[in-house]
Amino acid sequence: MSEPNGNGTQPQLTAKDYKTDQEVRWCPGCGDYAILAALQGFMPELEIPKERIVFISGIGCAARFPYYMETYGMHSIHGRAPAIATGLSVSRPDLSVWVVTGDGDALSIGGNHLIHALRRNVNIKILLFNNEIYGLTKGQYSPTSPRGKVTKSTPMGSLDWPFNPISLAIGAEASFVARAIDTDRAQLTEVLRAAAAHKGSAFVEIFQNCNIFNDNAFDFVREDKENRIYLQHGEPVRFGPGGERGVRLRGDGSAEVFEGDGDALVWDAHHPEASPAFALSRLTRDTVGATPIGVFRDVERPVYDDLMDDQLRAASEQKEGELGALLAGGDTWTIS
Repeated sequence: MSEPNGNGTQPQLTAKDYKTDQEVRWCPGCGDYAILAALQGFMPELEIPKERIVFISGIGCAARFPYYMETYGMHSIHGRAPAIATGLSVSRPDLSVWVVTGDGDALSIGGNHLIHALRRNVNIKILLFNNEIYGLTKGQYSPTSPRGKVTKSTPMGSLDWPFNPISLAIGAEASFVARAIDTDRAQLTEVLRAAAAHKGSAFVEIFQNCNIFNDNAFDFVREDKENRIYLQHGEPVRFGPGGERGVRLRGDGSAEVFEGDGDALVWDAHHPEASPAFALSRLTRDTVGATPIGVFRDVERPVYDDLMDDQLRAASEQKEGELGALLAGGDTWTIS
């Protein structure tokens, strides 16, 4: 762990300080490598001691993350990382708590834990690596796999309608929701920076390529930047060569893409209502041939950790003897 300098200040950390002595064991070419490098490079920006940073994961390829971060960490159980992170966050408000999960881990067995952590607005940062497949267990379809996906567990094609993780998070009242791409380090770092600065639950979906069991799933935005709809707060939402395409809201509140001149929606990530962010989350490769990238929502809301701390403080300030009177009330026995 980091030791103070002679003058009592913390030394300036670098990405190397967050690398462990563990061999990184993902398949060659896996998108997880790029995410790990981006996160290790970003961590020094937090300017807090490594012993105050914790990574908690569930089960899956992404869940190996804590082994490769020179911080505290825990490889927990399938789908339960948000619940474990909640307990740690509310009991240790001095810590920076991060959850690393995958689309199967978070949205299948862990679905309830995820949505309740988000609606409570627990002060944790949740990074969901979405590769639209179960990678660790060798290629079964996941809750984000598209309909018709042929896998070992769906040899005739998946019948399930997939989750849209961004829509799900917004619907769960998450106060911070964003999307990034594994290979776009600058944009991923920008999103991580915003998530870390947010007070409350921050949900970040990261398009992550599984080159073994679901290769090229996101090439339409990983390889072609013209298909990325960048969301920049305070800027008109335009994309394509020269910004020839724009996004605006219809009268019914849904979003549409238009060609050429016209007033594009000026993006407001701090809008008090969730409906504009939800409308943009519905823009997908299938609906408009492009995908929004960036911060969908970033709003202030009471944080669960602070609310619990207020309750505990209020309880401790009650008149002495009330608890004793309660425990000794009614029928009691003294056993010698």
